[in-house]
Amino acid sequence: MRINAVRAYCRDLTLTKPYTIAYQTISAVENVFLEIELANGIIGIGAANPSPEVVGESPDQALQNLQSEWVTSLVGRDIRLFNTLLNEAADHFANAPGTLAALDIALHDTFGQFLGIPIVQFYGQQIHALPTSVTIGIMNVADTLAEATTFYEQGFRVLKVKTGLDVAEDVERIHKLREKFGSKFTIRVDANQGYSLADLQQFLTATQSAAIELIEQPLPVGLEQDLLALPAATRSLLAADESLKGPEAALGLAQQPQPFGIFNIKLMKCGGIRAALDIATIAKPAKISLFWGCNDESRVSITAALHAAFACPNTRYIDLDGSLDLAEDIVSGGFTLENGLMRPSAGAGLGLNRL
Repeated sequence: MRINAVRAYCRDLTLTKPYTIAYQTISAVENVFLEIELANGIIGIGAANPSPEVVGESPDQALQNLQSEWVTSLVGRDIRLFNTLLNEAADHFANAPGTLAALDIALHDTFGQFLGIPIVQFYGQQIHALPTSVTIGIMNVADTLAEATTFYEQGFRVLKVKTGLDVAEDVERIHKLREKFGSKFTIRVDANQGYSLADLQQFLTATQSAAIELIEQPLPVGLEQDLLALPAATRSLLAADESLKGPEAALGLAQQPQPFGIFNIKLMKCGGIRAALDIATIAKPAKISLFWGCNDESRVSITAALHAAFACPNTRYIDLDGSLDLAEDIVSGGFTLENGLMRPSAGAGLGLNRL
């Protein structure tokens, strides 16, 4: 089936409220979209919101790439050569993961619709529902508790608390959450590279009784080997995020002794579904659990991550709340969310509906 048209464009999607992480405050996000239209009228869509601080590519650069001659040359190609197109895209945009993610997702959605099945079923669905965490940014104790109360009332039961600026305040926030909510919440922590090893050890000691499920990227990129000073049981609860961009990094981190027991996979870091599944394949024999994350992204790429996550038997955690913070989007559908549980929809491809 012939590809008749490709269209790339950008949309500024405002957030319902700004938030702070260890290195910036974010109030609006720029998402780049790619549509692929087939001769029979099927339109697949991909999206990207790469983080320049993490992957060295901005949404503007991704848009330029998606409007390049290489992408427009897809017109006239056959969507049935799906794997060939993915391979060629991965070769051409090897150093542009946001661009590659948008292309990869659009090709998957288009091909899935052409086949008439959801992408998660194409790859072999292993999981049907998981609770997503919702994110509390870096804020004072009172605001942390207020935000947690709102999330609880909305039915969420897993929190991811951003930390990394002040260890003492981080510890206080975690303990106050436990005092107020007891065991009603599962608590995860994301330090966004904000700790030194000494900070991390201080935080771990001070929160030993708080039953933290996992800690994401505690140390800066490049200091992964410092984590080997920690006991193996502690390292099994640490998740690689910024340290894990693609399959090559996964290979290194999977070697014994492992600094992380969990891989955080983001389509915007690795370049889409294909590369994400490559990381998952590396993690499985290494007995590393999968934790699927996101940036502030359209429902398009969040849905793509959910489909990939649920096709992997070693997926244990999801943090796919990135579209929940958007005041607007260009699609609906893709997944259902009920009491914090996410399920992919049964629609073909990614099951999305244009608004």
